[in-house]
Amino acid sequence: MRSPSALYPLVSARGPGERSPLASPPRSAAADVGLLLLRLTVGLLMAGHGSQKLFGLFGGPGLTETGKQLAAMGYRPGKVYAVIGGLSELSGGLGLALGLLTPLAAAALVGVMINAMVTVTAANGVWVSDNGVEYNIVIAMVALTVAAVGPGRLAVDRLFRWGEGGWTEAAVALVLGGVGAALALSL
Repeated sequence: MRSPSALYPLVSARGPGERSPLASPPRSAAADVGLLLLRLTVGLLMAGHGSQKLFGLFGGPGLTETGKQLAAMGYRPGKVYAVIGGLSELSGGLGLALGLLTPLAAAALVGVMINAMVTVTAANGVWVSDNGVEYNIVIAMVALTVAAVGPGRLAVDRLFRWGEGGWTEAAVALVLGGVGAALALSL
């Protein structure tokens, strides 16, 4: 039987070939399939949500009505914000689903969810049954988690360094999402 230190690759600085029992084992095929299912589910639902706003698909209100709703909440011009929100959901959702530019896709979803929390759901508490922040938090955390752990080997980003995830990728998603939300809320 191999020792635990021989099973796990090293994360911290050690000599060549030295391994640490504190490092995690390589990701399994099941983990990659799990990440794919998570990305597809959340990503495609968010892309559909953006399509509702932009194009009126899936029973959505479309761009004009979404613009009127946003204008009533104080976003001026409402139609411009409808395009920004809809494109953020559509492109962020598709990017997450494909595992394409994952940190940026996650940032788009985090930003749109922060906006939704601040303008619509935060005043209603936690639970979605009361129109609270529950749904928004879950979507933002899924996006942030995928940025942190990486989209898996069944993703377009597997070809790029950021496809492995990490602290930098998670920080990019959180900071850009936060800055985007702050800009939208301040204008």
